[in-house]
Amino acid sequence: MTSPDSKLPSPSKATSNDSHLSGYAAQSKGKTGFKRIINAAGYSKDGLVAAYRHEAAFRQVTWLNAVLLVVIMAMPFLLTIKMLLVFASFFSLVVELFNTGIEASIDHTSTERHPLAKIGKDVGSAAQFLALMMLLILWVMAIYSVV
Repeated sequence: MTSPDSKLPSPSKATSNDSHLSGYAAQSKGKTGFKRIINAAGYSKDGLVAAYRHEAAFRQVTWLNAVLLVVIMAMPFLLTIKMLLVFASFFSLVVELFNTGIEASIDHTSTERHPLAKIGKDVGSAAQFLALMMLLILWVMAIYSVV
């Protein structure tokens, strides 16, 4: 009887961790070193631009957090409180990016109504709701700390 791992190439025999890929995926993967960092930065920029262009919720959260970051600089909060508020702002942006990615993946698969697609989209929305609630609660606590 063979184990499931016996079908995998051994590290010494494999030419690349991405040897199973072909086409565009093979071209974009497998880069190493500084070239990989440059490519990753480009993909990240592309993702941010796409989210901002195509997702109203991402634009709204971006502008909300831009305003909040300006307010953070003006408020007499302790440095640790400012750091926590900045973290919560970036966290809400990260959650919105994940939510946008989940929605795009579901829509790519099918635009038909399906209970599992609804769950996937609703769960992403719930994650963003919780991130924004955390941001609100932290802001209320921070303001209360200086009053």
